[in-house]
Amino acid sequence: MTPEQAAALTEFPELQRLIDLRGAGWLFLPTVVDGEIVEVHGVRTWPEGWADALRVRYTTDAAGLRNDHTGGITWQREGTLNEIIDGLIALPPPGDRLAPRLVIARGPLPRTA
Repeated sequence: MTPEQAAALTEFPELQRLIDLRGAGWLFLPTVVDGEIVEVHGVRTWPEGWADALRVRYTTDAAGLRNDHTGGITWQREGTLNEIIDGLIALPPPGDRLAPRLVIARGPLPRTA
């Protein structure tokens, strides 16, 4: 771990939770504006086209969701980083009988060329 990373974890211990998600197969992409990270997006894909997503603006401003293979949102929350990560971790895998399947919203459709 670099000194910069250690300093970031000291200031924002919640970042360790993102590191743990990365170790569990999540992929992350920062949004950088004028050389500063303003937002981080994470995604974990499941078989059959399901995906979990995470958006973090600050430790107190995060959102998470699960999409089915058609782009339908079956689970969605906003809150603190810890609340959202706890919610995502608690979600049963999409194939589990207790996993949410009811589409509660639709995400934007990808553009076609």
